[in-house]
Amino acid sequence: MNRSPSFAVISGAQVHQAIAHREAEITDVVRHAYELHGTGATVNPDSYFLRFPDRPSSRIIALPASIKGDVDVHGLKWISSFPDNVAAGIPRASAVLILNDTETGYPFACLESSMISATRTAASAALAATELSGLRGERPTKVGFVGTGLIARYIHTYLSGNGFVFKELGIHDLAPEHARGFQEYLERTEPGQVTIHDTAEDLIRSYDLIVFATVAGEPHVTDPRCLAHNPLILHISLRDLAPELILSSYNVVDDVEHCMKAGTSPHLAEQRAGHRRFVAGTLYDVLAGTVARPAGQPVIFSPFGLGVLDLAVAKYVYDRVAASRELHTVPDFFYDMSRYG
Repeated sequence: MNRSPSFAVISGAQVHQAIAHREAEITDVVRHAYELHGTGATVNPDSYFLRFPDRPSSRIIALPASIKGDVDVHGLKWISSFPDNVAAGIPRASAVLILNDTETGYPFACLESSMISATRTAASAALAATELSGLRGERPTKVGFVGTGLIARYIHTYLSGNGFVFKELGIHDLAPEHARGFQEYLERTEPGQVTIHDTAEDLIRSYDLIVFATVAGEPHVTDPRCLAHNPLILHISLRDLAPELILSSYNVVDDVEHCMKAGTSPHLAEQRAGHRRFVAGTLYDVLAGTVARPAGQPVIFSPFGLGVLDLAVAKYVYDRVAASRELHTVPDFFYDMSRYG
């Protein structure tokens, strides 16, 4: 007997309840997604950008993807970035995510996804920090944040949730009030000293782990001497570092083809050098142990952001909400289901 597909809506409150205080567990979900991606069990096409001539700093991005294995789901994240929102007191980014059944193609859930997006970004960063620290032989004890928005907060949470302990913390943001707000957050959650720095360069020189979580559209850190102490850099915002800094460092990306486009710092470095040999490998290569150890260089992780990571975290959330019997289904969402009426 045929049964009409069901469709559920999962709210931000339910997403938060499913992921809160599970940093290590969700980092493992993201690790598994990278492993599936690295072994060819995913489809992850290019992202699609909707831009606006009258608002060049704003955009909405579609990330379609599919992931096999025990995750087994297709889907699409639709995420907007409107930087002017911050001045209005609301977050820059908003998002929804649709999950599709792999057998029928029918969508079966719509999830609020700004937290899912931030979570997969932070879990990816924490996974990279863990694995690359192991590759270097030691964990950093001093961390600096360039950019102090929601992503920076999530990354700090996920670093802490994966066992990182910091003696010193540094902050730089172009907006002093945002820097002070992040300082107050860190002082509530961290025992270490928290310092606000006037420039990104001053911050970079002072810490052994640097997190870039800005909205920079082009490189603003250009002096190679900033990296003379060979820090580990989580280059989450992708466009902060000049090509010269990329070319003189040990580079790991999430996906080479995805990262070499859209004016990212690695893309600019490729255009400058005419090759991609400056990329040591992907994060999956690091997980698989197939890359050489860095030799006296800065180590930079530049993730373009893979839609399969969003799908893996969203499916984790869906399964937890479904197991709790708190799925909010929409009656008759699919209505005209008879072929001939």
